[in-house]
Amino acid sequence: MTAPAPDSPVVLRVAGRPVGRYATRPELPARLSPRPYLHPVTTLAGTAVTELSPADHSHHLGVGVAVPDVEGHNFWGGRTYVRDQGPTELDNHGAQRHGSFQLRDPDGFVEELRWVASGTELLRERRTVAATELTDTAWALDFTFSLTNVTSDPLSIGSPATNGRPGAAYGGFFWRARKEDAAPDVFTAGAEGEASVHGTCADWLALAGVGWTLVFAGATDTTRRDPWFVRTAEYPGVGSSLASAERLPIPPGETAVRRIVTVVADGRPGRGEAAALVRKAVSQ
Repeated sequence: MTAPAPDSPVVLRVAGRPVGRYATRPELPARLSPRPYLHPVTTLAGTAVTELSPADHSHHLGVGVAVPDVEGHNFWGGRTYVRDQGPTELDNHGAQRHGSFQLRDPDGFVEELRWVASGTELLRERRTVAATELTDTAWALDFTFSLTNVTSDPLSIGSPATNGRPGAAYGGFFWRARKEDAAPDVFTAGAEGEASVHGTCADWLALAGVGWTLVFAGATDTTRRDPWFVRTAEYPGVGSSLASAERLPIPPGETAVRRIVTVVADGRPGRGEAAALVRKAVSQ
């Protein structure tokens, strides 16, 4: 068997079945803040649970890491929220550039990326992704990213919320789910509905559509302190907010690390089953 080219897309497999495709060097316009992403991601039965560049938000790219403000540079895509001005088209987009794979297997990979804007590398990222089987109807995507400030100056990560737009603390790990005729349900162990779970901290959060469920969990103490960013009515998406109430500083040479584990399930597990699947996924 011929080995894949070093930078070719990665196909993740669980129990021999393809469940995700990771694009390393997508050709995208600068306005979308080009970056590697996972799409499509599917359940074990083959139901797609991601979207790529949907009509409502062309800069939503499946599953990945996207940040709207790194020292004023946009690594999210689209317009930039400017205080006292609102969403504004700016020529400030950065790009996440695939460097190399330290490990590349059918069930996961370890990757190095460079976050570059205006010709300068701001952050160096180490990304570790693993796919594991949980049951015959569920698998887990384990996604860790470490962002190191490689400049000689302090830098910080912000969001529209820290720049003056309440409730818009997006930025960090983000999953754009498939849009269906009806909005998906969203719930945690103790709350239900977008208004109740958005902006809150919870050990796990489930997004359930027609025949599929995603259960997201912060897998470290630091990650669990980040509030959830949730959209269901406007579009289906879930993220973990790096900068909710205040900017996240990263001094020179220091690293911010987050780990999110997502259960990808066929059907609709109840609260008890969702919690059990998360516990199993995080402990593996």
